[in-house]
Amino acid sequence: MEIKNEIAITVIKWAIIVFIAGIIGQFGKSLTLQILNWIKKRKTKSSPSKPSKKLSKLEKKRQKAEIKRLKKKQ
Repeated sequence: MEIKNEIAITVIKWAIIVFIAGIIGQFGKSLTLQILNWIKKRKTKSSPSKPSKKLSKLEKKRQKAEIKRLKKKQ
């Protein structure tokens, strides 16, 4: 009878441990997502210069293509 009680107590302990681990994991995931969203919002507010970088890359490509076109004409 004592062995069955010990096994039952062990099973209940493990069930509680797994349940607590699941709760901690869920809150950790939620916290991580909130932190990532906060960082993403902060980045977009602090650096609106990204479109200008894209424009400068496009401008460089255009200039490079123009130089190639001029070289081919010669």
